[in-house]
Amino acid sequence: MNSRRSWVIFGIGVFAYLVAVMQRTSIGVAGVAATERFHVSAAVLSSLAVVQLIVYAAMQVPVGVLIDRVGSRALMIAGTALMVVGQVTVAFAPTITLAIVGRILVGAGDATVFTSLMRLVNSWFRGRLVPQLSQWIGNIGQLGQVLSAVPFALLLHQSGWTTAFLSAASVSVVALVGIVAAIRDRPVGSSEGPRPATWLESMRQLRISLARPGTQLGFWSHFTTQSSGTVFSLMWGLPFMVFALGIDPAEASGLLIVSVVAGLISGPILGLLTARFPLRRSNLVLGIVGMMGIVWALVLLWPGTPPLWLLVLLLVAIGVGGPGSLIGFDFARTSNPLHSLGSANGIVNVGGFLASFVMMFLIGVALDAQNTAHTTAGLYALDSFRWAFAIQYVIIGLGVVFLVRARRRTRRRLAEDEGIEVGPLWVALVDVWRRRRGQEPGENVQ
Repeated sequence: MNSRRSWVIFGIGVFAYLVAVMQRTSIGVAGVAATERFHVSAAVLSSLAVVQLIVYAAMQVPVGVLIDRVGSRALMIAGTALMVVGQVTVAFAPTITLAIVGRILVGAGDATVFTSLMRLVNSWFRGRLVPQLSQWIGNIGQLGQVLSAVPFALLLHQSGWTTAFLSAASVSVVALVGIVAAIRDRPVGSSEGPRPATWLESMRQLRISLARPGTQLGFWSHFTTQSSGTVFSLMWGLPFMVFALGIDPAEASGLLIVSVVAGLISGPILGLLTARFPLRRSNLVLGIVGMMGIVWALVLLWPGTPPLWLLVLLLVAIGVGGPGSLIGFDFARTSNPLHSLGSANGIVNVGGFLASFVMMFLIGVALDAQNTAHTTAGLYALDSFRWAFAIQYVIIGLGVVFLVRARRRTRRRLAEDEGIEVGPLWVALVDVWRRRRGQEPGENVQ
């Protein structure tokens, strides 16, 4: 199964996702430039990213259904082409309205790539390698944020808005050529079964996937871990560092790479832990959420301007949240059959982006509400950011409540499916683990 062709498809698919992340995060790096180009308020500016994420999140379930119905290749081709058109539209946009249209197209195209790639990995690879490759997809893909933070930002500052966004669009053209040339949906002779024959059957598969507690656990895991980093890197991180903390714009763009490096280091470790301890995956998720909450509290409660080392610590914490969110897809993988995995992955992928655009928009509203002087300095004041960023605790806290509830239902379903009837739930789960390791319940496991 893990043939040379499998790795070629994986490599080209990951490159396409890397490019999609670059297109997604380019507007975050261009936030200050967009303010100067379009002369709009924080709430209106946030709509550039918020509308993009709304489209991305809204399309995840339809994209998942389409993956199960028509395959990943067709969707990746269409999505990458849409990103090219969207970035060209943004490049020449004379008004904020047309720029928003361009970002809608970018969001629609971006929505197809990641979920399609996750489905390809499950078709071309098997076993414990799958959760590790899922982490590598996220890690390598996040290098797209480096492309937007360094070469794209450099082009933006030196050559201007139009040149920078046209250059970004050209990279998607390269990815599109690779997808057309090499990507195939499944190996010859694959045993994963036929695709749904009708849309009615596709909708039935979607309802079944949504009803599974493991799919819901994946959704809330993604919701709680991915959103904070997305909000920071995609919209509000650069204005916070430049205006509230007084960091040079070029240095601030470079600092965003810290979260990418943190993800690159932590991702493989989380992948190994996920594969080795599948019954402890939700503990990993809750631990990551707790870590981010503690570091954010230090930043927001620090008397005066937070020091650089604390900002770096924050970037590391939210950087770990990126690969942490990929654990949600492993819940979907182990809770759904392969023929409906596209739908399940689409449901999971809605979670983090739903939380992200809600927080992104509310932070913009909170900043505007505190800007009584109607000045840039007042808009992006440190104290204003403290109150605005605190909104995260409400949204993510709600997600944690639903995560814990979904975890309880998932554990009960797991115990029932394995036919375990007696003893406390933790004993049942240990027995499940032992059976899957080829041991009898009650054996001593070292």
